[in-house]
Amino acid sequence: MVRHAAVAGYFYKGSPEGLRKQVSEFITPTVMRKKAIGIVVPHAGLIYSGPVAGAVYSSIELPDTIVLIGPNHTGLGAPVSLMAKGAWETPLGVVSIDESLATAIMAKSPRIREDELAHLREHSLEVQLPFIQYLKSDFKIVPIQMLDTTFDTCVAVGKAIGEAIKERNKLNAENKGQSGDESLKRNSQTVLPPEVLIIASSDMSHYESAAVAREKDLKAIHYILNLDAEGLYKTIREYGITMCGYGPTVAMIIASKILGAANTELIKYANSGEVSGDYKQVVGYAGVVVV
Repeated sequence: MVRHAAVAGYFYKGSPEGLRKQVSEFITPTVMRKKAIGIVVPHAGLIYSGPVAGAVYSSIELPDTIVLIGPNHTGLGAPVSLMAKGAWETPLGVVSIDESLATAIMAKSPRIREDELAHLREHSLEVQLPFIQYLKSDFKIVPIQMLDTTFDTCVAVGKAIGEAIKERNKLNAENKGQSGDESLKRNSQTVLPPEVLIIASSDMSHYESAAVAREKDLKAIHYILNLDAEGLYKTIREYGITMCGYGPTVAMIIASKILGAANTELIKYANSGEVSGDYKQVVGYAGVVVV
Protein backbone atom coordinates (compact mmCIF):
# COMPACT_ATOMS: atom_id res chain seq x y z
CA MET A 1 0.00 0.00 0.00
CA VAL A 2 1.12 3.54 -0.77
CA ARG A 3 -0.05 6.03 1.83
CA HIS A 4 -0.79 9.22 -0.13
CA ALA A 5 -0.25 12.70 1.29
CA ALA A 6 -3.18 13.82 3.44
CA VAL A 7 -2.25 17.46 4.10
CA ALA A 8 -0.37 18.55 0.95
CA GLY A 9 -1.60 21.96 -0.10
CA TYR A 10 -2.81 22.59 3.44
CA PHE A 11 0.00 22.15 5.95
CA TYR A 12 2.58 22.69 3.22
CA LYS A 13 2.78 23.57 -0.48
CA GLY A 14 1.16 20.99 -2.72
CA SER A 15 3.45 21.10 -5.76
CA PRO A 16 7.00 19.69 -5.90
CA GLU A 17 8.45 23.05 -6.94
CA GLY A 18 6.51 25.03 -4.37
CA LEU A 19 7.29 22.60 -1.56
CA ARG A 20 10.98 22.42 -2.35
CA LYS A 21 11.16 26.23 -2.34
CA GLN A 22 9.18 26.42 0.90
CA VAL A 23 11.42 23.95 2.72
CA SER A 24 14.57 25.64 1.40
CA GLU A 25 13.58 28.82 3.21
CA PHE A 26 13.85 27.03 6.55
CA ILE A 27 17.10 25.13 5.93
CA THR A 28 20.39 26.70 6.98
CA PRO A 29 23.46 25.18 5.31
CA THR A 30 25.98 24.21 7.99
CA VAL A 31 29.51 22.87 7.78
CA MET A 32 29.19 20.58 10.79
CA ARG A 33 26.10 18.39 11.17
CA LYS A 34 26.06 16.15 14.23
CA LYS A 35 25.00 12.53 14.38
CA ALA A 36 21.87 12.30 16.48
CA ILE A 37 20.08 9.43 18.17
CA GLY A 38 16.80 11.27 18.54
CA ILE A 39 15.13 14.62 17.97
CA VAL A 40 12.00 16.46 19.04
CA VAL A 41 10.54 18.49 16.19
CA PRO A 42 7.16 20.25 15.67
CA HIS A 43 4.46 19.34 13.17
CA ALA A 44 2.23 22.37 12.61
CA GLY A 45 1.77 23.97 9.21
CA LEU A 46 5.20 24.80 7.84
CA ILE A 47 4.47 28.53 7.83
CA TYR A 48 4.37 28.35 11.63
CA SER A 49 6.62 25.48 12.72
CA GLY A 50 8.98 25.46 9.73
CA PRO A 51 11.63 27.73 11.28
CA VAL A 52 12.05 25.42 14.28
CA ALA A 53 11.83 22.18 12.29
CA GLY A 54 14.25 23.53 9.69
CA ALA A 55 16.75 24.55 12.35
CA VAL A 56 16.75 21.03 13.80
CA TYR A 57 17.08 19.27 10.45
CA SER A 58 19.83 21.68 9.44
CA SER A 59 21.87 20.66 12.48
CA ILE A 60 21.94 16.87 12.09
CA GLU A 61 23.11 14.13 9.77
CA LEU A 62 20.27 12.05 8.41
CA PRO A 63 20.82 8.26 8.39
CA ASP A 64 19.31 5.71 6.04
CA THR A 65 16.49 4.66 8.39
CA ILE A 66 14.25 6.92 10.46
CA VAL A 67 11.69 5.90 13.08
CA LEU A 68 8.90 8.48 13.27
CA ILE A 69 6.72 8.58 16.41
CA GLY A 70 3.79 10.97 16.51
CA PRO A 71 0.57 11.61 18.40
CA ASN A 72 -2.69 10.34 16.92
CA HIS A 73 -4.91 13.42 16.54
CA THR A 74 -7.67 11.67 14.59
CA GLY A 75 -8.56 8.91 17.06
CA LEU A 76 -8.53 6.33 14.29
CA GLY A 77 -6.80 2.98 14.45
CA ALA A 78 -5.12 0.95 17.18
CA PRO A 79 -3.84 2.41 20.49
CA VAL A 80 -0.29 2.21 19.10
CA SER A 81 -0.28 1.86 15.32
CA LEU A 82 2.73 0.91 13.23
CA MET A 83 2.51 0.83 9.44
CA ALA A 84 4.80 -2.10 8.72
CA LYS A 85 4.93 -2.29 4.93
CA GLY A 86 4.40 -0.23 1.84
CA ALA A 87 5.41 3.38 1.26
CA TRP A 88 4.48 7.01 1.94
CA GLU A 89 4.14 9.61 -0.79
CA THR A 90 4.54 13.39 -0.68
CA PRO A 91 4.92 15.87 -3.56
CA LEU A 92 8.68 15.27 -3.29
CA GLY A 93 8.44 11.54 -3.96
CA VAL A 94 7.84 8.12 -2.42
CA VAL A 95 9.52 6.83 0.74
CA SER A 96 9.59 3.10 1.49
CA ILE A 97 8.98 1.57 4.90
CA ASP A 98 11.85 -0.36 6.50
CA GLU A 99 9.92 -3.61 6.84
CA SER A 100 12.62 -5.53 8.71
CA LEU A 101 12.95 -2.92 11.45
CA ALA A 102 9.17 -2.47 11.62
CA THR A 103 8.75 -6.20 12.19
CA ALA A 104 11.50 -6.24 14.80
CA ILE A 105 9.90 -3.38 16.75
CA MET A 106 6.47 -5.03 16.77
CA ALA A 107 7.99 -8.28 17.99
CA LYS A 108 9.28 -6.48 21.08
CA SER A 109 5.90 -5.38 22.43
CA PRO A 110 2.30 -6.62 22.03
CA ARG A 111 1.15 -3.03 22.61
CA ILE A 112 2.41 -2.09 19.13
CA ARG A 113 0.05 -3.32 16.43
CA GLU A 114 0.29 -3.32 12.67
CA ASP A 115 -2.31 -0.79 11.55
CA GLU A 116 -2.74 1.50 8.55
CA LEU A 117 -5.97 3.29 9.48
CA ALA A 118 -4.35 5.54 12.09
CA HIS A 119 -1.93 6.90 9.48
CA LEU A 120 -4.28 7.73 6.63
CA ARG A 121 -5.40 11.20 7.76
CA GLU A 122 -2.83 12.00 10.46
CA HIS A 123 -0.46 14.91 9.80
CA SER A 124 2.12 14.68 12.61
CA LEU A 125 4.50 12.37 10.74
CA GLU A 126 3.71 13.45 7.21
CA VAL A 127 4.95 17.01 7.72
CA GLN A 128 8.41 15.70 8.68
CA LEU A 129 8.99 14.01 5.33
CA PRO A 130 9.47 17.10 3.13
CA PHE A 131 12.41 18.25 5.30
CA ILE A 132 14.04 14.83 5.17
CA GLN A 133 13.37 14.43 1.43
CA TYR A 134 14.84 17.86 0.73
CA LEU A 135 18.08 16.91 2.49
CA LYS A 136 18.35 13.20 1.63
CA SER A 137 17.34 11.36 -1.52
CA ASP A 138 17.32 7.76 -0.29
CA PHE A 139 16.05 6.63 3.11
CA LYS A 140 13.41 4.42 4.73
CA ILE A 141 10.98 5.04 7.55
CA VAL A 142 9.10 3.23 10.31
CA PRO A 143 5.95 5.28 11.12
CA ILE A 144 4.31 4.89 14.55
CA GLN A 145 1.22 6.76 15.82
CA MET A 146 0.39 6.81 19.53
CA LEU A 147 -3.21 7.17 20.73
CA ASP A 148 -2.47 5.42 24.02
CA THR A 149 -0.09 7.66 25.99
CA THR A 150 -0.22 6.05 29.42
CA PHE A 151 3.22 5.98 30.96
CA ASP A 152 3.50 2.19 30.80
CA THR A 153 2.72 2.26 27.08
CA CYS A 154 5.21 5.05 26.42
CA VAL A 155 7.91 3.03 28.19
CA ALA A 156 6.97 -0.15 26.31
CA VAL A 157 7.10 1.63 22.95
CA GLY A 158 10.43 3.25 23.78
CA LYS A 159 11.95 -0.04 24.93
CA ALA A 160 10.72 -1.86 21.83
CA ILE A 161 12.25 0.73 19.52
CA GLY A 162 15.52 1.00 21.43
CA GLU A 163 16.03 -2.75 21.76
CA ALA A 164 15.18 -3.44 18.10
CA ILE A 165 17.66 -0.81 16.93
CA LYS A 166 20.30 -2.05 19.38
CA GLU A 167 19.95 -5.59 18.02
CA ARG A 168 20.26 -4.31 14.45
CA ASN A 169 23.41 -2.42 15.39
CA LYS A 170 24.86 -5.56 16.99
CA LEU A 171 24.10 -7.61 13.90
CA ASN A 172 25.79 -5.04 11.70
CA ALA A 173 28.85 -5.00 13.92
CA GLU A 174 29.10 -8.80 13.71
CA ASN A 175 28.71 -8.77 9.94
CA LYS A 176 31.25 -5.99 9.61
CA GLY A 177 33.72 -8.08 11.61
CA GLN A 178 33.30 -10.90 9.11
CA SER A 179 33.78 -8.67 6.08
CA GLY A 180 37.51 -9.26 5.86
CA ASP A 181 36.92 -12.84 4.78
CA GLU A 182 35.19 -12.86 1.41
CA SER A 183 33.65 -16.30 1.89
CA LEU A 184 32.17 -15.23 5.23
CA LYS A 185 31.07 -11.96 3.72
CA ARG A 186 29.15 -13.79 0.97
CA ASN A 187 27.52 -16.11 3.48
CA SER A 188 26.71 -13.54 6.16
CA GLN A 189 23.32 -11.91 6.50
CA THR A 190 22.64 -8.77 4.49
CA VAL A 191 24.11 -5.74 6.20
CA LEU A 192 21.34 -3.40 7.32
CA PRO A 193 21.51 0.40 7.67
CA PRO A 194 23.85 0.89 10.65
CA GLU A 195 22.29 4.02 12.08
CA VAL A 196 18.71 4.96 12.89
CA LEU A 197 17.28 8.34 13.87
CA ILE A 198 14.26 8.46 16.18
CA ILE A 199 11.96 11.43 15.61
CA ALA A 200 9.40 12.46 18.22
CA SER A 201 6.91 14.74 16.50
CA SER A 202 5.31 17.25 18.87
CA ASP A 203 4.10 20.79 19.24
CA MET A 204 4.27 22.33 22.71
CA SER A 205 1.61 24.35 24.58
CA HIS A 206 -1.60 25.11 22.67
CA TYR A 207 -3.65 28.32 22.82
CA GLU A 208 -2.02 29.95 25.81
CA SER A 209 -0.59 33.45 25.92
CA ALA A 210 3.00 33.57 24.69
CA ALA A 211 4.27 34.23 28.21
CA VAL A 212 2.33 31.37 29.80
CA ALA A 213 3.20 29.00 26.96
CA ARG A 214 6.89 29.75 27.33
CA GLU A 215 6.78 29.27 31.11
CA LYS A 216 5.04 25.91 30.81
CA ASP A 217 7.07 24.74 27.83
CA LEU A 218 10.39 25.46 29.53
CA LYS A 219 9.33 23.17 32.37
CA ALA A 220 8.81 20.33 29.89
CA ILE A 221 11.95 21.17 27.91
CA HIS A 222 14.00 20.98 31.12
CA TYR A 223 13.12 17.30 31.53
CA ILE A 224 13.67 16.54 27.85
CA LEU A 225 17.14 18.06 28.04
CA ASN A 226 17.85 15.95 31.13
CA LEU A 227 16.56 12.80 29.38
CA ASP A 228 14.15 12.34 32.28
CA ALA A 229 11.18 10.53 30.75
CA GLU A 230 9.27 10.08 34.00
CA GLY A 231 9.92 13.67 35.05
CA LEU A 232 8.59 14.91 31.72
CA TYR A 233 5.46 12.77 31.99
CA LYS A 234 4.71 13.90 35.55
CA THR A 235 5.34 17.57 34.72
CA ILE A 236 2.99 17.45 31.73
CA ARG A 237 0.25 16.11 34.00
CA GLU A 238 0.99 18.33 37.00
CA TYR A 239 1.02 21.64 35.12
CA GLY A 240 -1.54 20.81 32.44
CA ILE A 241 0.95 21.36 29.62
CA THR A 242 -0.83 20.77 26.32
CA MET A 243 2.17 19.24 24.55
CA CYS A 244 0.42 16.95 22.08
CA GLY A 245 3.40 14.66 21.47
CA TYR A 246 4.52 14.09 25.03
CA GLY A 247 3.93 10.34 24.65
CA PRO A 248 6.15 10.03 21.57
CA THR A 249 8.75 12.22 23.29
CA VAL A 250 8.79 10.01 26.38
CA ALA A 251 9.17 6.96 24.12
CA MET A 252 12.01 8.63 22.20
CA ILE A 253 13.85 9.42 25.44
CA ILE A 254 13.52 5.82 26.65
CA ALA A 255 14.78 4.45 23.32
CA SER A 256 17.62 6.96 23.09
CA LYS A 257 18.92 6.07 26.55
CA ILE A 258 18.96 2.38 25.60
CA LEU A 259 21.11 3.41 22.64
CA GLY A 260 23.56 5.30 24.84
CA ALA A 261 22.34 8.89 24.61
CA ALA A 262 24.22 11.21 26.93
CA ASN A 263 23.84 14.78 25.65
CA THR A 264 21.07 17.06 24.46
CA GLU A 265 20.69 20.51 22.94
CA LEU A 266 17.77 22.89 22.59
CA ILE A 267 18.18 24.09 19.01
CA LYS A 268 15.31 26.58 18.88
CA TYR A 269 12.12 27.60 20.65
CA ALA A 270 9.41 29.74 19.06
CA ASN A 271 5.66 30.23 18.95
CA SER A 272 3.00 30.85 16.33
CA GLY A 273 2.60 34.49 17.37
CA GLU A 274 5.93 35.27 15.77
CA VAL A 275 4.22 34.60 12.43
CA SER A 276 0.59 35.52 13.07
CA GLY A 277 1.21 38.50 15.32
CA ASP A 278 -1.30 37.13 17.84
CA TYR A 279 0.51 36.58 21.14
CA LYS A 280 -2.66 36.07 23.19
CA GLN A 281 -3.24 32.51 21.94
CA VAL A 282 -0.15 30.79 20.61
CA VAL A 283 1.16 27.30 19.93
CA GLY A 284 4.71 26.67 21.13
CA TYR A 285 7.37 24.87 19.10
CA ALA A 286 10.59 23.34 20.43
CA GLY A 287 13.42 21.66 18.58
CA VAL A 288 15.71 19.37 20.59
CA VAL A 289 18.56 17.11 19.50
CA VAL A 290 19.64 14.04 21.51
CA VAL A 291 23.12 12.60 20.91
